Amino acid sequence: MSSSLLNQIEKKLDYLSYEEQLLLIEQIIHRLQKSTVNKPSILEEQLLAMANDPEIKNELQKIEKEFAGTEADGLEGI
Repeated sequence: MSSSLLNQIEKKLDYLSYEEQLLLIEQIIHRLQKSTVNKPSILEEQLLAMANDPEIKNELQKIEKEFAGTEADGLEGI
């Protein structure tokens, strides 16, 4: 959004009552919340990228094989 458009919006805000400005803020917040509900966070995006990385998958498989013998040690579910 261009700064000139923002300036125009700011000037028009002066014509709104206090209640109308509050309503506008609520509507903006609602839109922002709605647009970010399904958007993954940066951390989630990074974790997904790591989970799909072939090198990391390979390393995890190696770790699983290395510790496969300890799965029956009775500590499961702790």
